[in-house]
Amino acid sequence: MIDLVASSAALQLLASSPDAWLWVIPGLVIGLVFGAMPGISITMAMAIFLPATLYMDFLPAIIFLTSMYTGAGFGGSVPAILMNIPGTSSAVATTFDGYPMARDGRHNEAMGVALTSSVFGMLLSYSVLFLVISPLADIVLGIGPLEMLVIALWGILLLGSLAGKHMTRGILAGIFGLILGTVGMNTAGYMRGTMGVPWLLDGIPVVPAMMGLLAASQLFNLVNSNFLVEDESKRGINAGKIFYGFRLAFKHPVVILRGSFIGVFIGAIPGVGSSISNLLSYAYTKRGDDNPETFGEGNPKGVVAAESANSSSEGGAMATMLALGIPGGGATAILLAAFAMHNIVGGPSFIANNQEIVYAILFSNFAQGILLLGVGLGFVFVASSVVRVPLRYLVPTVLSVACFGAYAVDGSMAGPITLFVFSVIGWMMARYGYPVAAVVVGLLLGGLVETQLLRSNQVSGGDFTYLFDRPAAMAIIGVIVFSMGFTAWAKQRRKRRSLQSLSD
Repeated sequence: MIDLVASSAALQLLASSPDAWLWVIPGLVIGLVFGAMPGISITMAMAIFLPATLYMDFLPAIIFLTSMYTGAGFGGSVPAILMNIPGTSSAVATTFDGYPMARDGRHNEAMGVALTSSVFGMLLSYSVLFLVISPLADIVLGIGPLEMLVIALWGILLLGSLAGKHMTRGILAGIFGLILGTVGMNTAGYMRGTMGVPWLLDGIPVVPAMMGLLAASQLFNLVNSNFLVEDESKRGINAGKIFYGFRLAFKHPVVILRGSFIGVFIGAIPGVGSSISNLLSYAYTKRGDDNPETFGEGNPKGVVAAESANSSSEGGAMATMLALGIPGGGATAILLAAFAMHNIVGGPSFIANNQEIVYAILFSNFAQGILLLGVGLGFVFVASSVVRVPLRYLVPTVLSVACFGAYAVDGSMAGPITLFVFSVIGWMMARYGYPVAAVVVGLLLGGLVETQLLRSNQVSGGDFTYLFDRPAAMAIIGVIVFSMGFTAWAKQRRKRRSLQSLSD
């Protein structure tokens, strides 16, 4: 499984390339900053810096870009925790408990939990990649549209767990999101719900809509507050509490391990990635917990589950890219473009012929994860100062940044208009007790479900027995049935315990 000769050659290669290491810290800082800016995706940041890598050697160029990728994995959680604005779609689940923790004055603790979970998840994902890159590539090769459809449906089942006490409202909100996710022209050439608006042909812009639903609607609710954290004594930036957050993450080893493995598996599937893995991990943590009602109220386990999953997705996506030459998302597509700029073709032949380079990339990612702990800690200190800024300055500033970010998505007014419309929708939904997060999940998955359903129908010729010819899909369905059964059993167990305690 592990080529010791190639590993040794990789270490020698890294030791003889000091210039490669010079780009790690700048790459991490760029990734953290761009990841923390809502609307400015890491894909966009990597695309901006891609031309600069043409003047570097191949290995320093890849290390620089992967450092940005690593930094952005944690950067997206910073605004998610402090302002309920996910910097990227992979940080959506981080907002569920991270923001309530921040509002309760536990922002230091939440940031420490998020940073540790991110670093651990990333290191674990690269450890898995180091051990099983070849078998993982074979598994990914067996994944077709039917398997991706089943995984997307798995994500939709999460809607019930995002609904809190009112499951009906959660399901209705999720269906609303799914309908919104199918607006525009589908892969079969049909147009739906565009109302004659040209920029809706490609669907509703997800990032501005997500910012409007989760962020702007929350900011409207803050107009009568003076600070994000009302209690002045809790507004401080405290290193001790951040380090307590470090320890707190490791108090939940099952949550962090489960999230990391979910992230590796889901991240390795092209087109799915960290946007779903963080939600899956969060939902399973909530369902399996003895006190699920505490989730959404500031439970650190929610932050651990989300952050360990979205950061470990990076390793999964890198596995697909290195083993098959297939980008798992926008960031790995930029990495493949960097390969092409240096006249190198990714995929199975790259691994077979350049094993020392592959191992050097993996080793450098280990180093990036360890360095992220220090660089991210410094970034957290700076970013946490936002809780000291009065909301009369913060709210208009954040709204302005969100508008600019929405405009930057595709360089048109479609972004800001979408942001405004969905902020009103989000505010109304929150006012009448409908879970906004369920709409976001539906919006993220609507297009994916429809596309994979159409492809599955085309591949199978409409024959439903095709499912029995796909063992991977059957296995995933088995996991879903098992998890649902386990959830029902856990609920019954909690009910019995409650009744027993009342009778005692």
